[in-house]
Amino acid sequence: MTQRSHADIVAERSQSTSASSALTASWRRSLMRYGLDPGAGRRPDRLSHAELAERRLLMEQFLTCAAPQLDQLYTLVGLSGCNVLLTDATGVVLDQRVSDADAAQFRDWGLWQGADWSEAAQGTNGIGTCLVEGRQITIHRDEHFHTRNTGMSCMDAPIWGPDGRLLAALDVSSARADQTERYNRLIGAQVAQTARAIEAVYFRASFPKARIVLASDDPAEAATLLAVDKDDLAIGATRAARRALGLEREGDFRPRPAADLLGRDDSLSGFDKAERAAVARALARAEGNVSAAARALGIGRATLYRRMARLGLGER
Repeated sequence: MTQRSHADIVAERSQSTSASSALTASWRRSLMRYGLDPGAGRRPDRLSHAELAERRLLMEQFLTCAAPQLDQLYTLVGLSGCNVLLTDATGVVLDQRVSDADAAQFRDWGLWQGADWSEAAQGTNGIGTCLVEGRQITIHRDEHFHTRNTGMSCMDAPIWGPDGRLLAALDVSSARADQTERYNRLIGAQVAQTARAIEAVYFRASFPKARIVLASDDPAEAATLLAVDKDDLAIGATRAARRALGLEREGDFRPRPAADLLGRDDSLSGFDKAERAAVARALARAEGNVSAAARALGIGRATLYRRMARLGLGER
């Protein structure tokens, strides 16, 4: 009995009306929407050096924030024959970490800076399918659409920008023929964790003058962050925080009191909140010395005591 080729299997399942898995849906997009041939052997297109430099310049701050996290991830997976890649939202590789021993193999596959790994260009693959579906994904060997890509395993996670929109994909690709799906799951978990770390670092850098507040009690939700200004207004939120707090999913963020979003119990209203905050700050700066705090506020000591009593601030 003749064994069917990978390309034949992909084409058959892509056109089947009964196949309904997420993988088959991606294969179907690749074949029907993008008009790709699973048997085609063409390498991914690559940007010129000038085009790549231009894209990198547009995302310079993001790449600077991400670099230490890429280094750390590479120290964990690099020795096992893995290539760490960071793309933009279109699937073009902007940065990578790979050993000299594995570089030739990955370059031959096209897993290199400037290469276009969008699903529209390369069919089902870790980078492109992660970006299309906006979720963590692993594409293991023959789950790839193109036959020429079935020698690799790709573990990916999306990275969301401060505006809640998809910003990039983080990918770890392996050239090892003996890589198991169990090992892929371990790497995939590390990729997801690193993606969230990059997200959090870039969010903090995007609001340099704001106080960054964790908007979740769950320690696993490290990327559930709010940016709060000096007036205690939330002026930004990560994708995870937007989802958790029922805020705008993406785009412009309407400032609102952080206390309202975080569910703080506050019986004061109006200007009393601002006055209480001002008095509390003055007392803190004076290390609890009421006389010094009163001088800093430009009021008498007795007046400050009365205001402290009204605002519920005890002398410490």
